[in-house]
Amino acid sequence: MQTNSARLVQIAVAGQVAFARSYGPWEISQEGKAFMYPSVGGISYNVKIGDLASGFEADHAEPGVTIRRKDNLENGGLNTLACVGNTATVVSGDAKGARGYVTGKHGGVEHVLVWFDQATLEKLGPDDIVQIKSWGTGLAIQEIPEIQCKNLDPDLLAKMNPQIRSGVLEVPVAAIVPAHLMGSGMGSATAHRGDYDIMTADVKAYRKYKLDKLRFGDIVLLQDCDTAYGRGYLEGAATIGVVVHSDCLLAGHGPGVTTLLTCKTPKIRGSQDPKANIGYYLGIL
Repeated sequence: MQTNSARLVQIAVAGQVAFARSYGPWEISQEGKAFMYPSVGGISYNVKIGDLASGFEADHAEPGVTIRRKDNLENGGLNTLACVGNTATVVSGDAKGARGYVTGKHGGVEHVLVWFDQATLEKLGPDDIVQIKSWGTGLAIQEIPEIQCKNLDPDLLAKMNPQIRSGVLEVPVAAIVPAHLMGSGMGSATAHRGDYDIMTADVKAYRKYKLDKLRFGDIVLLQDCDTAYGRGYLEGAATIGVVVHSDCLLAGHGPGVTTLLTCKTPKIRGSQDPKANIGYYLGIL
């Protein structure tokens, strides 16, 4: 497989460790019940890549460290240009010099999620600055130009070890998600940032496809989901993405998936692999 990675621009983007957010005093679940749990933002000490994305007493829990810029235009640059698998370095505070990886993006709140080891998490504080070596925007697979790459570090693509067979890109995936279970994020103008939620309201369907077993960092195939120029249903399309945040109680929400690869035609298929998780590819797990 050949890519154009040698021609891609490497550029620094950065964000501050974000404060945890609350939308209180209450939120209302899809069952009509009031709740208040930890949600987005902050430093999650015990929510990590490789953990189950369902089961925490939380809503939209983000593993690891959440970063963003306070200026919206600068935050737009961070969210658009940061790619999953990019290296991240703490450049201020007690954890200065520690290195980690971008693990996803969360739409709506416009967060970038970063993995650091436990010792670094204990040293980080609000507003510490994390700089990312952005590389991957504009990535293309030369043999199959119909496939669009988004939010994907070229080195991580290589570690995923996709294979081209009979003109189709075969990618190891932990799960295959039918289009009718996709919810929040539908209709967005771009998939170069943010995520796309797997809905959890239909518990029977959720378990039928073993989505209750999804883990943070899992690579998944979204069937009939076109995320080339936004997000929506298209028969025959496919999207490969990574699970970035936890399940949710809000209607239309669930584990979030950030796009890595997408195609409007049947040029992508998944091959089941329980270790299809960025944690293994990046040496985290």
